[in-house]
Amino acid sequence: MAKSIPVACTLGVAGLAAQGGRWQRLMARALMGRAETADGLRLTFRPGAEDELRALVAVEAGCCAWAAWTVEPTAGAVVLDVRSADEGVATLHSMFL
Repeated sequence: MAKSIPVACTLGVAGLAAQGGRWQRLMARALMGRAETADGLRLTFRPGAEDELRALVAVEAGCCAWAAWTVEPTAGAVVLDVRSADEGVATLHSMFL
């Protein structure tokens, strides 16, 4: 049986605020689309956002291990897929609004 990982962020107050600010700035300048999926969320960004997106995802993968974070470049965009299970899916659906 797989051990369940709590749906919680391990960043402290300052780290969470800094990460949130970085996400807000990236989304303001480069977000092209947001779609809820059956197991999480898909965000589409302009191609020039890939480096910053990968840096943000590197932090998220460490502080929010209850979700799987994948960045894939596509034709004309960079796609972030974030997946989870159980209550993690609802949490993802409430993020990045």
